Amino acid sequence: MDTGFRIATVVFFTPEERVMQVDEAQSNGYGISSTPTRLVLRSPNPSRETYTKDVAGVPMTVLSTSIIFEKMKLTTQLYAGATCPQAQGGVFFTETSIRWFLPRRIDPLIYSKHFRLLEANMGVDGRKLEATEMSARNYSLTFDDLYVIVEIPIGAAGCHIRTTLTRYKAFLPVETPLQLQPPQVTDATVPKEKMFKALIGLVGFDVMLKNISSPSEVLSLADCIGRGFKVFDLMSPNGCSKVYTVEVPFTDRVVGQRKEMGVTIYTLHLTFGFLVLPKHAPFTATAYLRAKLEDIALPSVSVSCGDKNFYVIVKYGTKGFNFQTIMGKRMLTGSLAQQYGIMANDTHFSLIVPFSAADATVEAVELSSIKSRLDVTLRYPKTNKTIEVFSLACNFITKLIECFPNGTITAIAITLESVPSLNPRRLTLRNSACGPTYSNDQYAYFVFTANSCGTTRKFLPNMMLYENEISVTDGLELRKLSQSKEPEFELKVFCYYDINTNQAIGFNTRPRRSEPYDARGEMQVEMRVALDDSYSVFQRVEDNPITKYLQQPLYFEVELMGSCNPKVSLELAYCWVTLEEDKMSPRWNLIVNGCANSRDPHPVIFHSVLPKGRVHYPSNVKRFEVPMFAFAEDKDNLNRPVFVHCEVVICDVRNPVDAACNVQCSDQDNTMNGQKLAVSDYPGFKHVTSGPIIIMSP
Repeated sequence: MDTGFRIATVVFFTPEERVMQVDEAQSNGYGISSTPTRLVLRSPNPSRETYTKDVAGVPMTVLSTSIIFEKMKLTTQLYAGATCPQAQGGVFFTETSIRWFLPRRIDPLIYSKHFRLLEANMGVDGRKLEATEMSARNYSLTFDDLYVIVEIPIGAAGCHIRTTLTRYKAFLPVETPLQLQPPQVTDATVPKEKMFKALIGLVGFDVMLKNISSPSEVLSLADCIGRGFKVFDLMSPNGCSKVYTVEVPFTDRVVGQRKEMGVTIYTLHLTFGFLVLPKHAPFTATAYLRAKLEDIALPSVSVSCGDKNFYVIVKYGTKGFNFQTIMGKRMLTGSLAQQYGIMANDTHFSLIVPFSAADATVEAVELSSIKSRLDVTLRYPKTNKTIEVFSLACNFITKLIECFPNGTITAIAITLESVPSLNPRRLTLRNSACGPTYSNDQYAYFVFTANSCGTTRKFLPNMMLYENEISVTDGLELRKLSQSKEPEFELKVFCYYDINTNQAIGFNTRPRRSEPYDARGEMQVEMRVALDDSYSVFQRVEDNPITKYLQQPLYFEVELMGSCNPKVSLELAYCWVTLEEDKMSPRWNLIVNGCANSRDPHPVIFHSVLPKGRVHYPSNVKRFEVPMFAFAEDKDNLNRPVFVHCEVVICDVRNPVDAACNVQCSDQDNTMNGQKLAVSDYPGFKHVTSGPIIIMSP
């Protein structure tokens, strides 16, 4: 047979079919091996897969199999079987002879009727007898249509005569049958020694190890020692039992090897053949051994906590080992790594992840801190197996609620891991008309005054307490949350103000250093282009014109400069693109009445602004992203400079009737709550321009 074929499965006919894998068959005591010219199938007698069949009146034990071989997409099969007449089967006695009838045609082995019996031989005590010796002994070997018939005269040479005398005293030897007690196989392998070590026992003192077989060969003890195996036994102190020790080097050809994620896995499958003396009763024990040796150093990750950030360090391990890093539930891409300020060298890279980042998970909110967790996973991309998972949760000191002296109150409601279905955009104060000023999938930011939105007050000794709460008040949303069986979300908001407190203010006069400042001037508004969606690094003015490829998004930030008042809100009314610096030249609208242009196939995306870093008052800043430039379909406009213009309004967030501070769009993901803004109705516009920007074709 082609050497490429390997045994895949064994089908036993009992006479029903019973399919076994090679490992399963070997664990059941069968020995199976093959070479290009020979197949060996060894079976205990009897076994569960043997059955009895009447062949021409003679009861016979039958083992019938089909061995399936596979090579690539090819399969072939070979039928292998054996039959043995049962004790006393077909044997008859007369006063002068013993006659044994063996079926001439044994159906389980020979299915075809077209065959010839070429020769038949007879032996005694394992030795073949020639015709002259058979004649001298008066042995007879004849045939008829059904049987091969052996006839031996009683008392002939080779027979044993036993005479029984009648006595008053009888001696009856009593012997219990063999009871199956499989010896325990213990894997004592130390991988660093590069040697498999198996301990077999305890076994009886009368048990002898005869051979050791693998799926491909059977080795005597002499063969094993010649191959470099170490086999020895240790007798127990009482002499009633012993333990066999077998050691096999990793380098022997019976040991399997495979590499996986920088680790070599060694496997060994052995069957130990034993004999119970003095009757040489056979039994077997099977060992499945497995060991790992690291070929390379795997990558590793560690995380620590600071005041506001998680600090992540990922070590590469062995140079060239390919792996993936998952932050929370997202793959760490190049842009995400830049957002987290990646720093890298030859041995590792590090990241700084804010505790409020989208990839961190908020576990709990306490009075003055947030418990946030960061999960970092290293994964092997070829098999998608996890190399390491590191998870760290820390408490970060932060102000969720701020109480300003003028009665303004701000509060941040953050989604929790325990309430995954909560939509922060649906949160309100006690007055359901008071929704968040800003919101996204992670948090809702509220700005209100102490005398609005259902806020209550309570007089205490020397101070006054203002209370409100943030929760879900919409009935439909409440029903959805109750069906999910998640805990109820509620954030208490409270502020204490002193009642009878005097503040001493001291001042000194000094000569005027300059002319009085004219406070009637307009507040300054600036628009900038960020490098990515972290809005941490911006294009410099000296770098103009800005060059971007067509598929690259543009990140814009519009800021009210010099403002330190949370009551002031900057709102985007109109934003558009022109091919000329003149804002009145032909345009393509990006933002109309505070909302993304519904006619744009690639509408702008509004980004939320959190009070962190350089941003102290989020109401003074607006951010948006243009995913793909609007002139993409006009090939003539590629590689030409374009200009982005915005008309903004500055309003008072405390004035609920001010339309400029309340905008509602059809796309709830880009919502600014309130009434739709009619630009023509509001005169206080300010214009900003960014450009030129050159859009290059990829």
